[in-house]
Amino acid sequence: MSTSGSTNVRRLSFALALIVGLMAGEVVSGILAHSLALLTDAAHMLTDAGAIGLSLVALRLARRPAGGDLTFGLKRAETLSAQVNGATLVVLSALICYSAVRRLVSPPEVRGWIMLVVALAGIAVNAVATWQLARADRANMAVEGSFQHIVTDLYAFVGTVAAAAVIVATGFDRADPIASLLVVALMLRSAYGLLHASGRVLLEAAPSGMSVEEIGRAIAADPRVVDVHDLHVWEIGADFPSLSAHVLVGREDDCHAARRDLEQMLRDQFGIAHTTLQVEHRRETLVSIDPLQRERSQAQS
Repeated sequence: MSTSGSTNVRRLSFALALIVGLMAGEVVSGILAHSLALLTDAAHMLTDAGAIGLSLVALRLARRPAGGDLTFGLKRAETLSAQVNGATLVVLSALICYSAVRRLVSPPEVRGWIMLVVALAGIAVNAVATWQLARADRANMAVEGSFQHIVTDLYAFVGTVAAAAVIVATGFDRADPIASLLVVALMLRSAYGLLHASGRVLLEAAPSGMSVEEIGRAIAADPRVVDVHDLHVWEIGADFPSLSAHVLVGREDDCHAARRDLEQMLRDQFGIAHTTLQVEHRRETLVSIDPLQRERSQAQS
C-alpha cells in the first residue's frame, strides 16, 4: 500500500474509534434526556461509523492489483463507497425529518442539561475526527464520503448545543426537533455532493473541471493532425482519468511520433496519463466491399 494509502487508513481508523466511543455514550444520554436531537446525532454517528468502515474496506479493495476479468482492478470500489454513503444520508434524513415533525406537533419534555453536556463532548470528539480526515487525501471519494459524514455530524452537535441552551434558558422543547430539521438540511447537502460526484464517475462523464472540447482542440492543434473523432474522456476512479480517440494525420507524417507527442501533451497539459490513441494516416479514398459481392467470391472459392 502506498504512503498516502497507509495514511488514509490510519486516519480513518482513528476517527472510527472516536466515533464509536461517543456514539455509545450518546445513545444512553439521549434516552435519559428524552432528546431527539441527541438520538438523531447518535443515529447519524452510527452511519458515520458504517461509512468509515466501508471506506476502509473500499481503500483496501481499490489497491488490489488488476488481474483476470478485472482489468482495472477494483478502483471503483471507492466510488461505490461514496454512492452508499450518499444514499445512506438521504434515507437517514427522511427518517429524522419524520420524527422531528412528529415532535414539533407533540413535543416531549427534554432534559436540556444532559443534552447540553453530551453535545459539547460531541463537538470536541467530532472536531478531532474532522481534523484527522481533513488532513487525509480527500480527492479519494471513499475518504471524502467519510469526511462529509463527520463534518455534518459536527454541525449537528453545534445545532444541538444551541437547542439545549434554548431549552435550559426558556423551556422551549420544540427547539430540539427544530435543530434536527436543520441537521437534515445539512445532511441532504452533503448527500447531494457525494451522489453527484460518484454518479459522474459511474456514468463515465469527463472528470469534473476537465473540458472535453478543450482537449479536442489541443489535439487538433498539432500541425500533423487533420481529424479527431471518437474522443472519449472518463474517470476510472479517484485520480485516474482515461482518454481514447481516433486521430488521423497527414500521409507523409510519422503516425508513431505523432502518437507519442500527443500522449506527452495530454499528460503534461491535462494530467491524463492513461490514453489510448489510434493514430492513422489520412486516406484519400475509402474502399468499400459489397457484402453480396463478398458472399459470391467466397462461394466461388
